[in-house]
Parts: sequence; C-alpha cells; structure tokens
Amino acid sequence: MAIKQLTDEQIREWTLEQKDRWWLENVYRGDMRQLTIRSAITGALLGSVLSLTNLYIGIQTGWTLGVGITSVILSFATFKVLSSLKVGDEMTVLENNAMQSIATSAGYMTSPLMASLPAYMMVTGKVIPMWHAYWWMVVLGLLGALFAFPLKKRYINDEQLPFPEGYAAGVVLDNLHESGGAEGVLKAKLLGVGALAAAFIEFLRTETILAKMGIKFLALPAHWDDIIYKFATPQIAGIPMKDLTIQMDSSIVMMGTGMLMSIRSTLSMLLGGIVCYFILAPMMINQGVIVGTGFKNITMWALWGGAAMMTTASLFSFLMSGNTISSILELFKTKKNKKAKQKDVLEHIELPKMVSYIGVPLLSVVIVLMGHAWFDIDYWLAAFAVPFVFVLSIMAVKSTGLTAITPGGALGKITQVTYSVLAPGNMGTNLISAGITSEVSLSASNLLMDIKPAYMLGGKPRHQAIGHAIGIFCGGLVAVPVFYTMFGGDISVFSTDKFPMPGATVWKAVADVLANGLGSLHPTSQMAVAVGGLLGIVFEYAGMKTKGRFPISPVAFGIAFVLPFHTSLEFFVGSLIFWLLAKKHEDKRSWLYQKITENKETIGAGIIAGGSLVGIALLIAETSM
Repeated sequence: MAIKQLTDEQIREWTLEQKDRWWLENVYRGDMRQLTIRSAITGALLGSVLSLTNLYIGIQTGWTLGVGITSVILSFATFKVLSSLKVGDEMTVLENNAMQSIATSAGYMTSPLMASLPAYMMVTGKVIPMWHAYWWMVVLGLLGALFAFPLKKRYINDEQLPFPEGYAAGVVLDNLHESGGAEGVLKAKLLGVGALAAAFIEFLRTETILAKMGIKFLALPAHWDDIIYKFATPQIAGIPMKDLTIQMDSSIVMMGTGMLMSIRSTLSMLLGGIVCYFILAPMMINQGVIVGTGFKNITMWALWGGAAMMTTASLFSFLMSGNTISSILELFKTKKNKKAKQKDVLEHIELPKMVSYIGVPLLSVVIVLMGHAWFDIDYWLAAFAVPFVFVLSIMAVKSTGLTAITPGGALGKITQVTYSVLAPGNMGTNLISAGITSEVSLSASNLLMDIKPAYMLGGKPRHQAIGHAIGIFCGGLVAVPVFYTMFGGDISVFSTDKFPMPGATVWKAVADVLANGLGSLHPTSQMAVAVGGLLGIVFEYAGMKTKGRFPISPVAFGIAFVLPFHTSLEFFVGSLIFWLLAKKHEDKRSWLYQKITENKETIGAGIIAGGSLVGIALLIAETSM
C-alpha cells in the first residue's frame, strides 16, 4: 500500500499534537504483531552475524554501513520459505521492522572498534581487555539510544525530517510485504547470488588454506596486477606501483560497497587517490619526506591534507546550514502557533520520558567511573564529555536527518581539540573523551535513522527502544571477540596492509599532533593541512552554490588520502558498473532495469555480506595456522 504522509504545508502549520493525533488515527497499527519472540531472536541472530560485515568494512575503510536492508530481505525470505513448508506463518511488516531495529543496532554499536579504541591501544601500547571494550561499547550504545528517543519527538514526529536511508528502508519493507512476495523472492535470490560469488572468490584468494587442501593451483592472486609483475615492474618516479598501493584487488567486496555509493562520491575518491598516490606520494618519497613505501608509511604523511579537507568541508557545510545553534535553541522552545501546553496523545506507546531522564544520568555516572578505572581519565574530564555529547548529538541528528550523513569524524575532532586544551599532552584522555562524544552522537543519529521506517509503517515506538537495546548487547557479543581474535593481541598489525584501520589511524595522528603541537609536523604536512583545509571549504562552497552539481565531493576526495588506492579504485568500479547500466538501459520497463539495475543495493549488500563473513573466517583461520 502507499505509505501515508503529511504534506509539506501540514508539516509547517500543524502543531505536534495535531501531527501525533493524525499519525495515531491514520498510520499506527496497534493491533499488528511487532516485537515478538521470533522477531527478537531473528534480529539478534542476524544482527550478531551481520555486525561482522560492519567490522570488516570498518577495518578496511574506517566506515560503518547499515545492515538493515540485508537483514530485512534475509528475514523475509526465511519466513517465506518456512511458511511455504507449513512451519509457522510469514512475519508481519512490523515484525520485520522490529527485527531490523535489533539487527541494525547490533551493526552500528561496533563503530568504536574502528576508531577510538584501537587508536587508544596504538597510542598507549596497551591492549584493552576484551570485556572492558565490550561493556564500554554497550554503555555508549545505550546512552546514544536514550539520547535518541527524546530527540525523536522533535525531529521525526514534529519536523518530519526525511532521514533518507531510514525512509528507503521503510519503502523496501512496504514493497516486500505488499507485493505478494514476488519482489521479496527476487531480492533474496540476488542477495544470495552476490554473497556466494563474493564468498567463493575470497576462498580462492586464500593461498595458504588452498595449499593445505592440496588445491593451491586454483588460487587467485591477491591483486590482479601480481600477474604483470612476473614479467615487468610498472613504476612511477622509480617506485614500483604496487609499493604505492596502486593495484587492483581480486576481491569484489569493495566493489560491492561501491554499488551502494553515488558515482559522484566514488569519482571524487578516485580523483583524490590519483592526486595522492600518483603525484604527491612519489614526490614526497623521492624527497625523503616519506620514509619507505607502502600504505602505512604513505598515509602517515597523506592523512593530514585529507583529514583537513574532510573536517573543514563537514564543519563548513554544517555551519552554513543555519541549524547549528538554532537546532539547539529550538529544542527548548515551542513554535509561535503552538499552545504553551499540549497533550501528548502518544504517551501510552512512546518510550516514557522518565526512562531517559533517569537513564541518562545513571549511564553518565557509569561512563565516568569506567573512564577513570579503565582509561585513567580524571573524573571531571570524563564528566565534562556528557553535556558535550548532548550538544553534538543534536548537531549530528540534524545532519543525519537532512542528508543521511553523520559528521562523526568532524565532531570527534571538535572534542579532540577541546580536550587538547583541557588535558594538554594526555593523548589517552584525548582519544577516549572524543570517543565518548563521537560514538554516542553517532549512535543516537543512526538509531533515529532506524526509527524512521517504524514511524512510516505505524510501529510502536516503545518496541523500537527495546529492540535497539537487545541489538546493542547482541552485536558486541560476536563482534568484540572476533575483533580480538583477528588481531591476536598484536597492536603492531594496526595500520598495515592487512589491517589498514584508516579511521583509527586518523584519530591517533590527530591526538599525536595535538599533544606535541602542530610545529612537530614536517613543513610539507603543515602545508598539506592548510591547502587541504582551504580546498575543503572551496569544494563544499562550490557544491552548495551549484546545488550538488559540482562534480567533486570534498569529503570523498579527502578520505581517499587515508585509504589504499586500490580501495578507492574498487569503489569507483562498483558504482561505475551500475551507473553505466542505468545510462544504457534507461527504460524502466525493461527486464534488465527492473531485475538488475533497480536492485543494485541488494546485490551490493549480498557481496558485502558474503565476502566479509568469509573473509573474516579465513583471516582467523590463517592467523591460527
């Protein structure tokens, strides 16, 4: 059925009470099954497993990806099959949505493993005990959820912000359950084909395991250009191209990720990679500024220009949106056409306000105590991070609601700069405090993204809150032990070709500079900061003036400086394939468009899931050999 929505005029003119009453009467499905035992178990299982895809992608790129669409399709297909076998009935659309809430929160809660926690370990040289990491992440995730639900009333119920990814998930859910199952079966098949293809390729790339099985002759090269190096050595300025990370990976996982991205973003990454690895890196290596070759050595110089570009572009965009201060002030005031007091017509189904009013202070105390006991942060410094979280969460939620982009990196840098003043020279405090503010605001924003489809489909908000909490606990139970197994307690593998960890590398480098002062950077790095920061503003301004038609995304261009070149190249190839298909087959009635082009997200999600899960399993197997 068509999803019921308010008009723009109604959103502007109606009071919150009118909007809530309309939703209760026209959208809410109070009599439909939602958070049931089977939806909870399914969400916990799928979320726990799919959280590993986030872990794998995060280690490779520093990004986290939502697993919502993947979990929705898998759940729908599973219960469709069981129903056809007369084993129970199909899930309702709200059961599937509740399941998705659990699965996605399980995926998102892993983000500290890609940024603040490994950065802290690299700085201190100490491995954080595994269960310390788990409970730290759980508390941060729960605090983010408790911040999210009060903000839901403002930004989803009242302002009706789009939360684009959440909106897309709501549409997918509605289409699956209203199409008679045909579309769901097709999506499940495409997801499975993508997963099997990526998994099989990952298996064929593991030479040591194939050798143990006596079938080494089937092994694929790690990079396709390895074949070329048997006959010649392609070079740039006397440096082998593979030593500059200019290669083409035989894995298709990053191509699958590129399928979820816009051609503008991946083209910007490709251009950024060309500038960094074809021009700047060879120049700096030959001048002795970059000592050695390979990703780790290059990125320790290159990240400064890239990080500066990402930070200034994100902050400039955020400040120019006009919502930075106003969004904070608006939260505490009512609109002129509202009465001073309004009845909360959804009080009986919303998460009670007292849960947040009591839970936020309690969890804040827990974070302060944990921060002092486990990370040696002074009580007052840890306590200062909590109100800071509230301010940054509002900024992050507003940005996510409008654009689907959460400026977590930029917000983290704001905290790092703040704590460089409050606790100068204390890199551990700098990183963990920034982790508190960044990860909690990221959690709040991402959870609101997942609350959006429940609002569209008439779900009970209270059930969403419970589902998110379940997912937070379940995701860590799998992702944290797997992460610790993968690096085996050896911190030295971080920021290597095997364990790139670009997110953690940037966090560590910023903390290092703030501890020693910008003067400790090489003059060329200082110049890169200035040029990158300026270009970030110029490119962002050009994009705003042209309403997105300017071809370069400064954030995507900048992030290419902290990724191996082959990752940017693979992203571009993945998005280019479907961009060309869409251009070649523009007739939306054609078979190819309806079956393939329109399902690029499903195919990409399958490739990511299959390749990531098998890639992690093989990495652990190789480590234990």
